[in-house]
Amino acid sequence: MRHDTHTQRVLDLVGQKGLLRPGDLAAIGAPRVVLTRMAATGLLEKAGRGIYRLPGNQGTEYESLTTIAIKAPQAVFCLLTALQFHELTTQLPRQVWIAMPRGSHTPRIDYPPLKMIQFAGDAYSEGIEIVERDQVKLRVYCVAKTVADCFKHRNKIGLDVALEALKDARAQKKASADDLWRYAKICRVANVMRPYLEAVE
Repeated sequence: MRHDTHTQRVLDLVGQKGLLRPGDLAAIGAPRVVLTRMAATGLLEKAGRGIYRLPGNQGTEYESLTTIAIKAPQAVFCLLTALQFHELTTQLPRQVWIAMPRGSHTPRIDYPPLKMIQFAGDAYSEGIEIVERDQVKLRVYCVAKTVADCFKHRNKIGLDVALEALKDARAQKKASADDLWRYAKICRVANVMRPYLEAVE
């Protein structure tokens, strides 16, 4: 009977969490082999390396972000991914953009495709918001920090994207001029952003 109890406990747990990692099984006292067994019999399916979910559970729009947050706790969603998260862009990025502290290696994740930018000091640590989605804590830069980052990395994403983000952030009152200015200084793009900031006031 023990095997069945494990199976039931795992199903209960995945029902609560949405995504399961082998490490989560310690909490319910089930051996990790239960996951592979359940995946083999079709009770669970693999959502990525070492991540399982209920079959047919396509997950939410945040699933790729929660997968990354679980595997790379230091990752902060930035640039195009943060813009999409804050509903400030019409673009759908092909990759998930993450910021990591300088000197980090790109996390080994098969899917979704990642684009990692290394940030140092305050540029990495300031402006992080913790948002919970699907019972997973996501770290994402706030709107003002994201806009400043877009100007800083305009060569990678395009100045037009940065300008659109700035206009939308102000039009939708998602970031104050003071906040934008503060992060412009932290990201060292105050001189670049000044004329555009003045234009949207």
